[in-house]
Amino acid sequence: MSEQIEGIHHVTAIAGDPQHNVDFYTGVLGLRLVKLTVNFDDPGTYHVYFGDEAGRPGTILTFFPWPGAPRGRRGVGQATSVAFSVPAGALGYWSERLDRHGVTRETPRARFDETVLPFLDPDGLSLELVAHEPAAARAPRNGGPVPPEVAIRGFFGVTLAEEGYERTAEMLTRTLGFRLVGEEGSRFRFATGAGACGGVVDLACLPDAVRGHTAVGSVHHVAWRTATPEAQAAWRGRLAGAGLDVTPVIDRKYFRSVYFREPGGVLFEIATDPPGFAVDEPADELGSHLMLPAWLEPARARVEHALPPLRLPQPLHAR
Repeated sequence: MSEQIEGIHHVTAIAGDPQHNVDFYTGVLGLRLVKLTVNFDDPGTYHVYFGDEAGRPGTILTFFPWPGAPRGRRGVGQATSVAFSVPAGALGYWSERLDRHGVTRETPRARFDETVLPFLDPDGLSLELVAHEPAAARAPRNGGPVPPEVAIRGFFGVTLAEEGYERTAEMLTRTLGFRLVGEEGSRFRFATGAGACGGVVDLACLPDAVRGHTAVGSVHHVAWRTATPEAQAAWRGRLAGAGLDVTPVIDRKYFRSVYFREPGGVLFEIATDPPGFAVDEPADELGSHLMLPAWLEPARARVEHALPPLRLPQPLHAR
């Protein structure tokens, strides 16, 4: 087992209307819908996955859409912002694109050594585009609505809002192998693996902020990568040995997962890279069909009837 976690595997959030969600992330941000399935724990709602061309770990933002559910409240005990990497110099394009699509955004600003463009998705989820040199080395998506030279390159990192940051910082460094790489006021930056390419965690120390409430427009959990089931088992043992309550391994079909809460209350997951999203449909058809786990296939007609209609983007081979 590596002495440090390998970076973000995926981030899962709560959405409202599934059509608005799909249209925004594929049509505006230019991500690929790489898997359409259901919440395995609640098959009455979709589980949609967006990412790069192949759905590689480190690029995947997933959603549970809850139509008609109330908005959440951003606050401590949550991952309050999700940041994507874009190449240096790309924020002019993105500012114009977001304006053209009526997206609520802020003015780009400096943070640490990068330039950051904060904006909101249709449900109020806080997102950021971080322009930095290492992003150019990551492969862009081809065939989407955004030119490859300015396209999103996967995750940069996440921001966690903490009432007090010390215990979370200790867990990140001593247990998961992160390293402290910067401080700006009450923001403390930690990095792991490839650092700015999907391995950044900013702890925002906000002792006077309200407690967050997870609902529409909120992050549900942050999942970290591990290469193999054997490495995941070792991480699970290490976490339990550090006094954290960790779930048994759960089969999510496209990866295997264990879950735990960091000391500040944010739900974390450690997910395996394999087997990936092409285990049940061809790579060029990812996201073009409703895929169900084997135990739900006998109930497909009932499951489909309970889900709202959803217009999907065309698969690559059909363009």
